[in-house]
Amino acid sequence: MRFPLHGRLGPCLLTLLALLLAAPATFAQTQADNILPVTEAYRLSADAGTPGMLKLHWTIAPDYYLYRGRMKFAADAGVTLGEAQLPPGEKHDDPYLGPVETYHHGVDASIPYTVAAGTTRLQLSVQYQGCHEVEPKICYPPHTEHLDLPLPAASEAAAPPAGGQALGATLQQLGGNAGGALGGTSPTPLPPEQAFRFTALAQDPQHLLLRWTMPKDYYVYRDHIALKLKNADDLKLSAPAWPAGGVVHQDAQLGSVTVYFGDLELPVAIVGDTAGRRQVTLEASFLGCQDGGVCYPLITRDVAVDLQSGAVANGVTVPGAPTAPSAGAAPTDAATAPVGPLQTSLFAALLLALGGGLILNLMPCVLPVLSLKAVSLLESGENPARRRRHALAYTAGVLASFLALGLGILALRSAGHALGWGTQLQQPLLVAVLACVIFALGLSMSGVVQFGASLGNAGSALANRGGAVGDFFTGVLAVVVASPCTAPFMGGALAYAFAAPAPDALLVFLMLGVGLALPFLAIAWIPALARWLPKPGRWMETLKQVLAFPMYLTAAWLAWVLANQRGADAVGLLLVTMVLLALALWWFERSRGRSPRRHALTALLALAVLAPLYLLAQVPASTSAVAAQEGVLAYSPQKLAELRAANTPVFVDMTADWCITCKANEHAVLDGAAFRAALKRSGAVYMKGDWTNEDPAITAFLQQYHSPGVPLYVVFPKGGGAGRQLPTVLTTAMVTRALNEAAR
Repeated sequence: MRFPLHGRLGPCLLTLLALLLAAPATFAQTQADNILPVTEAYRLSADAGTPGMLKLHWTIAPDYYLYRGRMKFAADAGVTLGEAQLPPGEKHDDPYLGPVETYHHGVDASIPYTVAAGTTRLQLSVQYQGCHEVEPKICYPPHTEHLDLPLPAASEAAAPPAGGQALGATLQQLGGNAGGALGGTSPTPLPPEQAFRFTALAQDPQHLLLRWTMPKDYYVYRDHIALKLKNADDLKLSAPAWPAGGVVHQDAQLGSVTVYFGDLELPVAIVGDTAGRRQVTLEASFLGCQDGGVCYPLITRDVAVDLQSGAVANGVTVPGAPTAPSAGAAPTDAATAPVGPLQTSLFAALLLALGGGLILNLMPCVLPVLSLKAVSLLESGENPARRRRHALAYTAGVLASFLALGLGILALRSAGHALGWGTQLQQPLLVAVLACVIFALGLSMSGVVQFGASLGNAGSALANRGGAVGDFFTGVLAVVVASPCTAPFMGGALAYAFAAPAPDALLVFLMLGVGLALPFLAIAWIPALARWLPKPGRWMETLKQVLAFPMYLTAAWLAWVLANQRGADAVGLLLVTMVLLALALWWFERSRGRSPRRHALTALLALAVLAPLYLLAQVPASTSAVAAQEGVLAYSPQKLAELRAANTPVFVDMTADWCITCKANEHAVLDGAAFRAALKRSGAVYMKGDWTNEDPAITAFLQQYHSPGVPLYVVFPKGGGAGRQLPTVLTTAMVTRALNEAAR
């Protein structure tokens, strides 16, 4: 049936029908208008200005939230991402997902990364998911944003240099400090403890000398240095006598100001009667910046200055004072710094050094090299004069090496650099060279080649001279390979040496050498001990060959360290180097007394050994984060600060793959079921820092605890307060007791 619409009624009815049909859609659209597009609800910004670290920030609109567990990061070819560092979120039970953590208002994420050679841009995908939490309650599907960012200059420069510049760059890395912006080579800001080293000493009871030591391109503002004495109402400080050398600097915020670069030595007088006072506590507050980089918030340091001894007091961060740079650098936990300067006396440090050096003879890293010395003493037989010559030459090598190490540390310390016990093994090229030296000594003990043998009929005088040189070299090698080990008693002695005045520090290092050489000196000079030595015989050749195998094991261990630093490619090059070295030594032994033409081939083979080492120096660093383990958290200052703010007890373990003492503690204590049970009972987090390669954040943490190197173990209690430093050699009972106390 047909109903025609006539006149004006037809159009009116059609319009009414259209409005009725459109009403539900209009209502739905009104509701949808209240929902923001996903990129407006969660505005993502990225900052790749810090080499090796990508920083992301989400600005979250009101009434929206992001899921922490729904964030995923994937890199394109040429970029390798580390574990993303995210703050804890707000915990609640989701009706669909169960227990979750969410973020409101905003959140920051930091993602470490490495790039392959030739990579010029940082390309990655960032996926996230969130919800609208008021009516209409909706959840977005997972959203992915693709980032394409230019790499900072330092990351591009991190690619292996080409051509003839590669070896020079590697040698420069060996002699320098790659962990920061020293020398203006990297824009990465240093932690404030490294950027601004503050010390004070009393020239006499009425006059103090304050010193700021800064790397290149860092400075402090003259007019923003404030000084005062604490808990000394009867004393005050005179106006500082500002030294020459200030630079007029045009500051964007402060206008024309005077700043000091490098070193600032500031004499200050104490006004008042200091008679009867042993020490005063000085508080120094100052502002500083990295030239062309970040500026740091107000830094406050306390120093307890001994007015009588003139000892140098190191500045300690005041708990609660802000110490992180305003941008680009990792914040540090001010409460982690122990209060006050070192309290060890010189006499106590010397005794500890002597005991530590003695025990160092029993450490597994030193024993293979000591087998060389033992063989030489056995070969001396009943000739006391020969035994004494062997012992004196060995002792000279040990003392000379410790003296050189001490002088190097003092030189770097005065220049504002950091050097720790064993840090030479952070250099992969040196690890490879040391592995080759140990391997060559093993070949000598196996009879492949004879080092130090007389050439032709040069006579016994030349042979004896070669023997003394060999003993001296053995002493040098013993010190080099001893650095991965930290014997009991050494920790306190080394901590004192790394902070003490130069003469005292050198005495401590020499006393370590005396302790290391003392057993051989005793055998050489005490007849009763010498009589315990077995008489020489044919059995000694068998013993020498047997002792070669610990040498080979030491070389294998160094190859494992190199694998963790530079990966399988570096180990392959090291193995090629060792094969070429064995070939060169074999041919050298066969060419004794032969024509000069054969010696020319020996020289060519020796040069061939350098080729794979040259290539090894160019292998880029592998990602050296702590290996993923259940219940182990990689160290970062930010994460430690977050855990402490949440009143969570934390067990911090600073370790390195080349540290034998660290590995012994892990095997005996930290990898055991008892330690895991103690962590669970106390609710503590196990945080591990890997110092196998250079890491400025870990270096700063070690310096806060006056630790000359690894291992370092610190337990932070549940209720806040300073961390408790444990001895370098652990026991299960000791660690369990510390964790139980931290949980109270």
